[in-house]
Amino acid sequence: MHDDLIARAKAWLAEDPDQETRDELAKLIEAGDTAELSARFSGTLQFGTAGLRGELGAGPMHMNRSVVIRAAAGLAAYLKNKGQTDGVVVIGYDARHKSADFARDTAAVMTGAGLRAAVLPRPLPTPVLAFAIRHLGAVAGVEVTASHNPPRDNGYKVYLGDGSQIVPPADAEIAAEIDAIVSLNDVPRPDSGWQTLDESVLEAYLARTDAVLAAGSPRTARTVYTAMHGVGKDVLLAAFARAGFPEPVLVAEQADPDPDFPTVAFPNPEEPGAMDLAFAQARATDPDLVIANDPDADRCAVAVKGGDGWRMLRGDEVGALLAAHLVRRGAQGTFAESIVSSSLLGRIAAKAGLPYEETLTGFKWIARVDGLRYGYEEALGYCVDPDGVRDKDGITAALLITELASELKEEGRTLLDLLDDLAVEHGLHATDQLSVRVQDLSLIADAMRRLREQPPTELAGLAITRAEDLTRGTESLPPTDGLRYTLEGARVIVRPSGTEPKLKCYLEVVVPVPDHAALPTAHARATDLLTAIKQDLSAAAGI
Repeated sequence: MHDDLIARAKAWLAEDPDQETRDELAKLIEAGDTAELSARFSGTLQFGTAGLRGELGAGPMHMNRSVVIRAAAGLAAYLKNKGQTDGVVVIGYDARHKSADFARDTAAVMTGAGLRAAVLPRPLPTPVLAFAIRHLGAVAGVEVTASHNPPRDNGYKVYLGDGSQIVPPADAEIAAEIDAIVSLNDVPRPDSGWQTLDESVLEAYLARTDAVLAAGSPRTARTVYTAMHGVGKDVLLAAFARAGFPEPVLVAEQADPDPDFPTVAFPNPEEPGAMDLAFAQARATDPDLVIANDPDADRCAVAVKGGDGWRMLRGDEVGALLAAHLVRRGAQGTFAESIVSSSLLGRIAAKAGLPYEETLTGFKWIARVDGLRYGYEEALGYCVDPDGVRDKDGITAALLITELASELKEEGRTLLDLLDDLAVEHGLHATDQLSVRVQDLSLIADAMRRLREQPPTELAGLAITRAEDLTRGTESLPPTDGLRYTLEGARVIVRPSGTEPKLKCYLEVVVPVPDHAALPTAHARATDLLTAIKQDLSAAAGI
């Protein structure tokens, strides 16, 4: 076993094109660190519907140039097998460690495979890449990003020519092509031959943002903005200037790209403490709202001033606000969301007489809904212009929520006032999440098995009226690893995260609200129920 492990490590080392990971692996081999080598060579980083995502480092279980070259070669072989030999593959990347290298390697592999490759001019938001695929008529797109993961992670997201992320069976077919690659020496990688795009693709994206806003709408809301050390700042500022909004006040410490994300534990607006600097800036400048993007700017977080200071709106709250705004503007088409998002969207769509669909989690599914006009997911993802970007887009979502805040400001009202109106009209839909981050992935599997073998019959004193194991699929959903419980006035979904080592539990309670005077009581009732459901679910799952 020891000799075989060392032999595999040396074979990998001999092909590794990156001096940094070569040195890293050579030291492990020289030290005879079999424990670490075993971890790195216990398998391969699996290519799936999220593409690739993992920690940077040497070996097949980490993100590195060798793994990326294999992934690119697998994608190229897949495209050629599908007869997609004449189109272009457009490649974007963020400002994380190694992102530019991974983008260049992908371009080289595509060129070596006889395909045409075009690389975005610099680190840009993921939505720009998603837009560029359809704008350029590309056959596929690749975005090098790990979104809001920790600094040592990177990832590889694959789109096909419709501008949306891959779904089965494409993921398995690409993975099979990757597995068929015997040696990196078999993958041609010329030093040139691909195109580096100019700024015109970004200008076209910015011109498309005009379609998000209503002609002549108020543009008066003042914002504080943080890019969370990512690539969103310049594009968002350009979009806001083009729209005629007041220039956002920047959170200077987080404004420029920094792959080490020095001011936050996790570069995700949802994580505790991530918005502290933005809130401090808001207290100093008193804007109408605070907007945050995650590092690749495909997500948008919104914070508002409440009774005792600034607070983040939940993704479900922003999702409902944007839906109500679009309905008020007369939007037509299907409203869609993932199953883990609030059922309030369905009620808003029904009241407006609009089609509504639920999908599995992820915009790879939401973007494929026929006739999509608006889609959102509770994890701060919003697709407000599907004709431009068939993916979540934190830039256009920021524009639309700021337009809504401007309209309400003209009426002497706020986003919170509109949320209250929606609660009275449709019932208070309160959501929360129980999220458990683990080091040992077996703990997630254990929790899911325990819930399947010993399912709860009630949570927070509410009877479970229906329990669904989503691995079997439903009439409208393909199979997925998840559990859905329908309760009397509540809903719970439990699933492993697709991108992080987390078990996620999505909770929703619906409390009737007869009038505005009843709102405080309804909020208190919802809070009590959510707290009790969390406690009971934790006990049932053993987490």
